[in-house]
Amino acid sequence: MADTTLSGPAPGRFSILPILSVNFVGTLGFSIVVPFLVFLVAKWGGNALIYGALAATYSAFQLIGAPILGRWSDRIGRRKVLLVSQLGTLASWAIFLIAFTLPVAPLLEVDSALVGQFAVTLPLIVLFIARAADGLTGGNVSVANAYLSDITDDQHRTAHFGQMALSTNIGFVAGPALAGLLGATQFGEIVPVIAALLISGVATLLIVFGLRESNARLLDARPGLKNACKVFGQDTKECYALKGRQETSTKAILRLPYIAELLTINFLVMLGFSLFYVAFPTHAALALNWSVVETGTYFAVLSLFMVVVQGPVLTTLSKSMSERTLIVGGSILLALGFAALIRGETAMIYAGAALIALGNGLMWPTFMAVLSKQAGKTYQGAVQGLASSLGAAASIIGLIGGGLLYTWLGAPVFLGAAAIIGAIAAMALFGGGCKLRPV
Repeated sequence: MADTTLSGPAPGRFSILPILSVNFVGTLGFSIVVPFLVFLVAKWGGNALIYGALAATYSAFQLIGAPILGRWSDRIGRRKVLLVSQLGTLASWAIFLIAFTLPVAPLLEVDSALVGQFAVTLPLIVLFIARAADGLTGGNVSVANAYLSDITDDQHRTAHFGQMALSTNIGFVAGPALAGLLGATQFGEIVPVIAALLISGVATLLIVFGLRESNARLLDARPGLKNACKVFGQDTKECYALKGRQETSTKAILRLPYIAELLTINFLVMLGFSLFYVAFPTHAALALNWSVVETGTYFAVLSLFMVVVQGPVLTTLSKSMSERTLIVGGSILLALGFAALIRGETAMIYAGAALIALGNGLMWPTFMAVLSKQAGKTYQGAVQGLASSLGAAASIIGLIGGGLLYTWLGAPVFLGAAAIIGAIAAMALFGGGCKLRPV
C-alpha cells in the first residue's frame, strides 16, 4: 500500500541555530524581569504567597493551553504554533506595562497568621492578567522541544537537547545581568519590562523570517486519484491507506512504553524547582537582605555555571556515560545543591549554586532527550504538550505551596525541594516500574 503520510525533513538537513536563537531570545525576555519581580510584587502590596500565586497563574493557564498547542503543532505545523505562542507573550508584556500607570491603592487588605500580610491593588490585578495571557499561549517550550526533535536524529539527540538547554541558560545569564543594569537607572523597574517587550518582538520576527517548518502535515482526506481506468469505467481498487491518525488522548499517550514513568519524573523535577524559584528570591530579599543587583548577580552566576556544564561538560560525559547514570548522578548533585541553600553564608549559597548547575545541567537535557526518543515522531507534540501541562500542574502546587511553606518555615523549605529531587534518583535506581531503562 502507498503511504500518504507526508515525510518530514531528514535529520541533519535543518540547522538547529534558528530554534536555538528563538529559544535564547524568548528566555532573555522572560529572565530580564526575574530579579526584580519579587520586589515589584512587594512594592505593589504583595508578599511571598502572592509572589508564588503570581508565578502559579502562568502555570495554571499553561495547564490549559500547552496540551492544545502541542496537538495543534502535530497537525498544522510547529512554526505556526510557535508564532501564536510568541504573539501571546508579546501581548502579555504590553499588559504588564499598563500596571505601571495605575495607582497603588489597596482594594483589600489581609493580615492573617495563615497567609501573612498583604494588600490587593490594581497593579497586582493587572500583573496577574498579564501572566495569565502569557500562560494561555505558553506552549513555546514544548513546541520548541518538539521542533528540535523533528530535526534531530538519535545519535545527536542528547547533545542537541544539551545545546537547547545551553541557549536557555545563556538567556538566563544575560537577562538578570541586563536587568541589574537597566533596573539601576532612575526610571526603575519599568525599563526592563520595556526591554522584555522589545525582545519579544525580536523573537516574533525570528520565527516569521528565520524559522522553517519542521514537521509534515498529514492529509485530512483521501486524495482524488484519477487514472485512465476510471475514465473508461473500469473497476479499480485504491491501494493506499491514510496513516498518522493515531489517538492522541491522554490515556493513549500514557499507554506508550515508559511515558508514564518519564512524565512522573518530569512532574517531580518541576515541583522541586518550583519550590526553589519561589522561595529563593523571597529568601534573598527578606532573610539575606540582598538587593536587586545581588539577586540578579546570583541568578546570572547560576546560569553561567549551567552554560559551562551543558556545553563542554555534558557533551564530553554523554559520550562515556549512560543516560541513566547522567540522570541519577545529576539528580543527587541537584538535591545536594538545594540542601546547601539552608545555610546563610554567602559561600555556601554559591556552592549550592554550583551543585545546582552541575546537577541540573547533567540531568535535565539528558532526561529531555530520553523523553523525546520515547515519544517518537508521531506523538512528539502531544507528549511534549502533556509534559508541559503536568509541569504546569507541578508548578502551581510548588509555587503556591512554596510561598506558604516559606512563610511558615523559612529556609528549611529548601530541604523539601532536595527531598523531591532525591526521590527521582531513588525511582531510577530502585523504582521497579519507574526504573529508567538504559536507552
